[in-house]
Amino acid sequence: MNVLVYLIPISLLLGGIGLAAFFWALRNDQFDDPEGNSQRILRDDYDKHPRA
Repeated sequence: MNVLVYLIPISLLLGGIGLAAFFWALRNDQFDDPEGNSQRILRDDYDKHPRA
C-alpha cells in the first residue's frame, strides 16, 4: 500500500506532461494539414515533385 504514495503522484505528473505536450502541439499548429493525404494522393504532380 505504501507504493501507491509514489505511483499516484508519478502518474499524475506524467499525465500532466502529456497533456501539456498535447496543448503545445495544438498551439503551434502541429496538426494543421490543409491539403490532407486524401487530396494529396490524387494529384499527379506529387509523384513527379515530392515535397522535401
